[in-house]
Amino acid sequence: MFRHRRLSRSTLISFAGLLVGIGGLVIQWIADPSKFADAQRSFGVAFPPGIAFIVVAGLLTLVTARWWWHAVFGVFIAFWIAGVGTLAGQLTPNLTSRNAGTVAGNVVMTAGLVLAFAAGVHSMVTAFRTRRTVRRETGRAPQA
Repeated sequence: MFRHRRLSRSTLISFAGLLVGIGGLVIQWIADPSKFADAQRSFGVAFPPGIAFIVVAGLLTLVTARWWWHAVFGVFIAFWIAGVGTLAGQLTPNLTSRNAGTVAGNVVMTAGLVLAFAAGVHSMVTAFRTRRTVRRETGRAPQA
């Protein structure tokens, strides 16, 4: 059903960044569980919904590992949470909170997601270039 494909170092680093991002969310959750009370209406439990989104992105990255663009899911979720969260003014108040656990969790989460973003982009660029080089040298697409 699934062909075994070895994951690149960049993809593994991207996964590590996603895990660090989840760790940062867990730190925030422990520091201030009431912050995630809105999630209880949607999920039935007050927990950071970002954890579920990051896990889904990681699973999609793993399932699509045979294609050069597989890391796009991790890149997207990292950009959405850290990048769009900053632009929307959601991240900054957490970084200036009086709760040290909230600040620490946000720093850890953001650092992990920035790492996941950079490693994911590197993984896709490297895989695309490798694919193009194989195609140029052999005259056909590489085997998946």
